[in-house]
Amino acid sequence: MIDMPWATLAAVALTLVLAYTVYGLTGFGANIAAMPLLAQLLPLRTAVPMLVIFDLVTGFVLLLQHHRNVDWREALRLLPWLVIGMAAGVTLLSEVNERPLLVALGAFVVALALWNLLRRVSTAAISSRWAVPAGLVGGTVTALYGIGGPIYTVYLARRLPDKNRLRATIGGLIFGNALIRLALFTGTGFYSQAGLLELAAVLLPCALVGQFIGGRLHSRLPAQRVMQAVWCLLTVGGVGLIWRGMNAA
Repeated sequence: MIDMPWATLAAVALTLVLAYTVYGLTGFGANIAAMPLLAQLLPLRTAVPMLVIFDLVTGFVLLLQHHRNVDWREALRLLPWLVIGMAAGVTLLSEVNERPLLVALGAFVVALALWNLLRRVSTAAISSRWAVPAGLVGGTVTALYGIGGPIYTVYLARRLPDKNRLRATIGGLIFGNALIRLALFTGTGFYSQAGLLELAAVLLPCALVGQFIGGRLHSRLPAQRVMQAVWCLLTVGGVGLIWRGMNAA
């Protein structure tokens, strides 16, 4: 296993339980909730591939439970653009130094959190042509940090007004892009890191416990209020990432 203090391991485990509780509640948001904190505990090139494994397992569980509600037309409309974006993101993750990636992650998280906190929610339908930028940008950010879900969720929320259909379709997309990222990360050698797979195996139950808790809370708590609390937390986490990246050796 990757050598780390027990306190760090416990902090990573708690982060994953909380992040996947958000995922079980809303159908997305696990990585956006986890990554700003994980990136301060683990190397970026360890945290991102590890979350792919969790996305595969939890996405499969959600898809198995709700596959009848998936809007496959909307999912397939996004998929090719997601693939192109993910290919670009994996290249950047492989080649670019971690310091600017941390600063960019922090800036992206802060901007996304503030936008979600301040924007006026609209339910008006948008054109399917928005699948192109949503897929390209979402795919790139997904491969780089695993947090592109909110980008294509904004698109899907304006295409799928039904709450259950939206949640199931996002879950299906997360599972599908996790499969693609698994292939890309395997091909570029990320899973050859010593101890990464062992660490993922130890922490996987934390993700599953969080997903179970979120699933039980899904019908009891307003997802919008939960996400507002998450965005507030992430604003602080994003600022911390910018500070860490700018002061890294």
